[in-house]
Amino acid sequence: MAEIKIAAEARTEFGKGAARRIRREDKVPVVLYGHGAEPVHLTLPGHQLMLALKGAANALLTIEVGSDSHLVIPKQVQRDPLKGFIEHADLLIVRKGEKVVVDVRINTVGDAVSGNLVILENSSVSVEAEATHIPESFEVSVEGLVAGDQILAKDLTLPEGSTLAVDDDILIVNVTGAPTEAQLEAELAEAEADLGIEHDPTDAEEAEAAAESSDDEAATESE
Repeated sequence: MAEIKIAAEARTEFGKGAARRIRREDKVPVVLYGHGAEPVHLTLPGHQLMLALKGAANALLTIEVGSDSHLVIPKQVQRDPLKGFIEHADLLIVRKGEKVVVDVRINTVGDAVSGNLVILENSSVSVEAEATHIPESFEVSVEGLVAGDQILAKDLTLPEGSTLAVDDDILIVNVTGAPTEAQLEAELAEAEADLGIEHDPTDAEEAEAAAESSDDEAATESE
């Protein structure tokens, strides 16, 4: 994984008001911590940070502050729930050769046999890897799989130097038979009934009910 260099500025103002002023300038308040050192409070250019983290959640960053530099990885990133821009970030200081535990994204490729449903039970998996060699993602092929097939954590192909930080038998992908239209309608009707949702009868249902009523009246008169 290539290092991304970002120039930072020291942060001396704190609190919600200061954070809002920083964001108005298209900058992001961040905190660097790790290895027992005192937290370092900085601001980073917002657009540059967003681009650095856009394609790799575990991006390796070199934060330059004057003549000092820190090698870091994202630990926690807070984003605006509506607009998606980064509001704040905690960055973990690492060293080359050091191993860290991170969550790595799972991507499925290929297609299961028609009529089957691929369920990604876990969209990421925790691994231990060298800070400078963190996998960006794992590709899992579901090509030709059928109902009943499963892919477990132990089935993932890990790069050299990386090991699983979870149980081998954690379920990653589960393949089931796709539900029929009738099953989906029945599940929807059951869910709506549980919520107390009622629908006005359709024209066809009203016509059917009227026909049944007429038949009942005719049967009564004939008696």
